[in-house]
Amino acid sequence: MERKKTKKRKIHRKITAISAIPLLITIVSGTIYSILQPLGVDAFWLIKWHTGNFGMINLQPFYSIFLGIVSIISIISGLILLRNKT
Repeated sequence: MERKKTKKRKIHRKITAISAIPLLITIVSGTIYSILQPLGVDAFWLIKWHTGNFGMINLQPFYSIFLGIVSIISIISGLILLRNKT
């Protein structure tokens, strides 16, 4: 039983580690852009990053879908871990 819990935790950690970096990029780029916009600073490259266009690597067609799916999976796996903890 304990081995099964450890395996679930490892899977949850891997999923959240994979989703953490793109989520952080999206949050930071969107926040900085919204702060700079009223100041008259046009940092359009931040919006490109926010939507998954990283210059030579353009993930825009899949970026929001990936973030959504990985976020949902992270939340569900976290809730399962919480439920099994009690």
